[in-house]
Amino acid sequence: MHQLMAEFMGTALMILFGVGVHADTVLNDTKYHGSGHLFAITTWAFGISVALFIFGNVTINPAMAFCMFLLGNMTFITFIETAIFQMVGGVVGALIVYVMYADSFKHSYDKVDPVTIRNIFSTSPAVRNLPRNFFVEFFDTFLFLTSILAISRIHIPGIVPIGVGLVVWAIGMGLGGPTGFAMNQARDLGPRIAHAILPIKNKADSDWQYGLIVPGIAPFFGAVAAALFAKFYLGI
Repeated sequence: MHQLMAEFMGTALMILFGVGVHADTVLNDTKYHGSGHLFAITTWAFGISVALFIFGNVTINPAMAFCMFLLGNMTFITFIETAIFQMVGGVVGALIVYVMYADSFKHSYDKVDPVTIRNIFSTSPAVRNLPRNFFVEFFDTFLFLTSILAISRIHIPGIVPIGVGLVVWAIGMGLGGPTGFAMNQARDLGPRIAHAILPIKNKADSDWQYGLIVPGIAPFFGAVAAALFAKFYLGI
């Protein structure tokens, strides 16, 4: 239960930073409105590092937990429990962001496009092409998880949180443009659920077709590819 609570709190903290920075840059009457994607991607990267420093040996990502299961480091039941706690953490983190930015949300109704407000919580494609969007999320996740597995073999204190943050930063800058680089079901579907249940005025459709197919399923395929690469090439 201690480990599951760490997954829950670590995921919630990651979402606090990530959804929080999108609220900060998109909504009206915030300190950093319009700061842009460099600002947002950097906050995601640093926020994930902070969550890993605090909570230690956590995956905060159902796709990574699935990869651990495939590599024999986690039972299937533990994977299911972990993914559930991570998803709930994603929902709770997004709900806390909404409370913190509630005044700015109110000042943005009828002024900021409802789809843009939805995208504070969840990812969306720059160009909607589901097969290509699926491939992008698959490949981003494969690269992300493989990089984490490789970094984790370096036994230097603090290297994993810093390394993972750098990987997120690099993938976000280089490969995040097509889909917003979710690479993590708890990162996308958790806040998407929060958006669906929150009392947001003139709410846009939650776009569950895209959410379930691309950031929902594709990261699991990326996890399979990462596990195979780690086993047969990296020797993990």
